[in-house]
Amino acid sequence: MFNDIGPLELVTLIVLAVLVFGPDKLPKLIQDVTRTIRKIREFSESAKQDIRQELGPEFKDFEFEDLNPKTFIRKQLDNDELGLKEIRNGFDLKKEMAEVTDAVHGRESESSGSSSSSSSSSASGSSGGSIDMTKKPENPRDERPPYDADAT
Repeated sequence: MFNDIGPLELVTLIVLAVLVFGPDKLPKLIQDVTRTIRKIREFSESAKQDIRQELGPEFKDFEFEDLNPKTFIRKQLDNDELGLKEIRNGFDLKKEMAEVTDAVHGRESESSGSSSSSSSSSASGSSGGSIDMTKKPENPRDERPPYDADAT
């Protein structure tokens, strides 16, 4: 519950509570707070039991933690009824990006044939077929596209 409170902050809160409420009223206040927290927890548990009883036997495995969107998505991804892991593993982002950059620079992709793979590897330089995205193209074009007044 207090995972993000450090020891210095906890000591500061205790000293502040003693100063505000006084050492004689502090134990009574702590008892009242813990009693209130227990009542809230009991009320919450009884409300959960009432909801489970009203939903019926088909929702006997229902957990209220599943209503949290993060928990629901994590549970669905672990279940993998939709085949999401297969789709995720079948998608190669580096290959897709290389094909897009080849298309942008006017080069043929490696998947279009064996004759184009030699031209693709010679066009991409000595990097062995991989494309360095940080370098500018070897043949920069100084030509600007024609100005289109209707597009602006």
